[in-house]
Amino acid sequence: MAKYFLIAGEASGDTHAASLVEQIRQRDPEALFIGLGGDRMAAAGVRLVQHIRLMAYMGYVEVIKHSGQIRRNFRLTEQALLAERPDVLILIDYPSFNLRIAAFCRKHLPDTRITYYIPPKVWAWKRRRIHTIARLCDRVLGIFPFEPDFYAQYGYQCTYVGNPTAEVLQRQRSDSVSGLTAQRSVIAILPGSRPFEIHKCLPKMLSAARRFQDYRIVVCAAPGISDEAYLPLLREGETLTRDTYTAVREARAAIVNSGTATLETALLHCPQVAVYQVACPHLVGLILRCAHSLIFSIPYFTLVNIITGQETIKECIANRFTVDNIAAELQRLLTDEDYRKKMLASYEHLSQTLGTLPASVTAAELITSK
Repeated sequence: MAKYFLIAGEASGDTHAASLVEQIRQRDPEALFIGLGGDRMAAAGVRLVQHIRLMAYMGYVEVIKHSGQIRRNFRLTEQALLAERPDVLILIDYPSFNLRIAAFCRKHLPDTRITYYIPPKVWAWKRRRIHTIARLCDRVLGIFPFEPDFYAQYGYQCTYVGNPTAEVLQRQRSDSVSGLTAQRSVIAILPGSRPFEIHKCLPKMLSAARRFQDYRIVVCAAPGISDEAYLPLLREGETLTRDTYTAVREARAAIVNSGTATLETALLHCPQVAVYQVACPHLVGLILRCAHSLIFSIPYFTLVNIITGQETIKECIANRFTVDNIAAELQRLLTDEDYRKKMLASYEHLSQTLGTLPASVTAAELITSK
């Protein structure tokens, strides 16, 4: 009876880990699953050591503020690994935490096989991590088609298994059309999956959307975040939903916090503008203008633009994240048909680039093989 220990540190990782668990169980019905994750992993049968609501911290300020909890998370995970002695450790994104745990596991549990599913985006920044990943992991399962070639440049192996976001959307795709879809009178807002993102980003996103009074605003709630994080910010007539995919499908345009959600929105064929809040935005903006190439290996921040290799969607990052900038782009998305068609054509190219490999199925087959 094999034992699998999975670590996901945020909402998207929780979703993809849950799908992977379901596929592993089909191939290994007696398997046991332990790990760190969220509600979806728990529903899939993973016994949680820690919940992502106590893990999803991002940015220097948040990390410093919650440093005590982060240290506790490391201790809990290390203790659980030593107690459980899993056959396989599966890491899902969340690199700062997962690479440290991988090093601990390699040192103290040398017989445990380590697989990185959804590895860090080393092709975007912190390229040195590729050597650490290759040294610590027995198998790297990439989710972007260009990743194997990137790893090969350094003499390492990475297997493309398909993109899990594309897989989820392919499974949930429906031909049903609602009355709302026909009208396309909605602006969808996806403010992120972490409490601090919602607190910092949602007010600006709402202010920009409210300038377009002919459109109804629908805010998409993240898994594991209570309604109380959103409702005090909403006005009468503005809706909170947990059915994000339906809301995005039915929207004329969307304002999206940069991350996996931008890729989801693109695969749902909804025109969008991406935003991202950082500490000291004007300083960061200056750094990006003067030294972008010294810090980042690619010219874009959102997955959509990275994969298409061009500015398919507007990125309102750091000091560019203003209500006026969002509203100006939203105006274009809502009214300029040629602009919309060009963006949607790029989305189609993106979808073809990702292909149709079922990521969780392919990954499960590799993980359960000896």
